[in-house]
Amino acid sequence: MKTIKLAFLAALISSVLMAGAQSPPIQNNQEITEEIKKEQEQQEANQETSNIEVGKLYFAPIPALASNPAFGFVYGVAASGSMFLGDPTTTKMSNALATATYTTKNQLMLVVRGNIYTNENKWMLQSDYRFFDSSQPTYGLGTGADGNTLMPGASPFDEKDLYEGEGMEFNFYRAHQTALKQIKPSLYIGGGVHFDRFANIDDNLLDIENGMYTNHYTYSMKHGFDPTGYSLVGVSASALYDTRDNMANPYSGRFANVSYKYNAEALGSDQGSSTLWMEYRDYFGVNKDVPRNVIAFWTYANITTHGNLPYMALPATAWDQMGRSGRGFSQGRWRGDDIFYAEMEYRFRLPVLAKNPDLFGGVVFANTTSASARDANVDLFNNWSTAVGVGLRIQIQKQTRTNLGIDYAWGMNGSKGLFINLTEYF
Repeated sequence: MKTIKLAFLAALISSVLMAGAQSPPIQNNQEITEEIKKEQEQQEANQETSNIEVGKLYFAPIPALASNPAFGFVYGVAASGSMFLGDPTTTKMSNALATATYTTKNQLMLVVRGNIYTNENKWMLQSDYRFFDSSQPTYGLGTGADGNTLMPGASPFDEKDLYEGEGMEFNFYRAHQTALKQIKPSLYIGGGVHFDRFANIDDNLLDIENGMYTNHYTYSMKHGFDPTGYSLVGVSASALYDTRDNMANPYSGRFANVSYKYNAEALGSDQGSSTLWMEYRDYFGVNKDVPRNVIAFWTYANITTHGNLPYMALPATAWDQMGRSGRGFSQGRWRGDDIFYAEMEYRFRLPVLAKNPDLFGGVVFANTTSASARDANVDLFNNWSTAVGVGLRIQIQKQTRTNLGIDYAWGMNGSKGLFINLTEYF
């Protein structure tokens, strides 16, 4: 399990404490009635909106450090950038996240992902660009002990080796770009182009001479893929509905997205295939006086509708656009021909400082995943894997509601980890 440690955290928290916005002063002899309290909150909300400048980049960088056996020591930077491309009363906030990290094992990871709304929300652009010169363990396909590639209930490795994963080294290139036009308020339709390439794949545990075959190698050979590299290139058609009041940290609204992607050999895919992505998010306020207290819900399904996908391109946790699913497990811990994911999180204010009650917040969350393995006769919803966790939030940019998130999660079978992130997970 990848454990992430944030460098200079104490210094960052101290700077945030000093930079926090101040509430209007109250006279010593003034009674704080409900009317005065509501008036103060309205004044703060108006001030927050009035401070937003159209076209201004609200930038929030943080240092990032990590350490694990697969990567060695990892260091780099993560940053969130937010901007309004039109009047904030008629235009949603655009947001992008970028990370650049390097490791002592000479591994480089560059990621840029974002969602852009043009003036008056006429267009929405979704972007996902990545380059990995990296390594990652894989664990076979499907959730449950009977889910792996070779045959139902069988593995060439003992249980300990299978749980720890089959190490792989690879280069990964991704360029996904989608454009959607608003046809009715909050409703968008459009399409996109998608390119994924896994190259220079090295199965660390593969030993053909001694009859040791990994799940990745066995799946690739069975379905006609080159186990050293493959490409997935396609086009998509999408429909999206979005009424969220803020992309970085929603207090209300809902989000729905349906996307059908066709991967064609004529475009460069190793084999023809198609997938269907269905996603839904909703946000429920639980305290009208504290908008930040929210119950958030997120679910998605990613289904292989025809053909076979390359092993590493199969649906997997933390391989969604923003890489947010599956807290409590490492990236790609659950992978399958099809996957279903659901998560619920309670977000709440921690009014530790009377002068700035929104500076700190907390979360509690739980998620569950089901993945299929058709070669092993494991169907979707046959088995489940669950994780739970808690977290701290520190508001580092009031205008855009950008939070620094520090979460700790526990998954099944002893999996656990610390997760650091900018903006909310969904």
